[in-house]
Amino acid sequence: MQEFFQSIGLDGKLLLSQAVNFLILLAVLRIFAYKPILRALRERRERIAEGIAKATEADARLASISTLKKEKLQEAEREGLALLRGAEERAKRTEAELLELTHKKETDILERARTRARAEEEAAALEVQRSAVRLVKDAIVKTTELDPHAIDEQLIASAVAKVQRSAP
Repeated sequence: MQEFFQSIGLDGKLLLSQAVNFLILLAVLRIFAYKPILRALRERRERIAEGIAKATEADARLASISTLKKEKLQEAEREGLALLRGAEERAKRTEAELLELTHKKETDILERARTRARAEEEAAALEVQRSAVRLVKDAIVKTTELDPHAIDEQLIASAVAKVQRSAP
């Protein structure tokens, strides 16, 4: 075989030394270059996978936050409507209370007016009665020609009562 290598112009010892050098170079490159490159690629793949997992998790969180946001908005809307309804009910109750209070005041004013009218009517009746007593007294004095101080008040009162009974 050595003749074959010489015929094509190759030296066996040189070829063997180059093969050994290549294997040493291959071993050195494998230890110092290939393994660190593979480790860096593996770490990069892991970081990419981790980033994708975190992105997926972030998307899930975003979706859950979006759902939570919608729920909170709906809850806030319901609370707002409940507050409005409560305010409307309070306003209606206040309006009813004010109307009732106004009605009571109106009734009180009417009752006071009636009481005042009755009092004025009674005062007018009393004045009429006094005038009647004076007229009867004057009539009795004129008809009996007695001293006005000597006339009995009871006699006058009975005469006025008879007049009042006979009046329509």
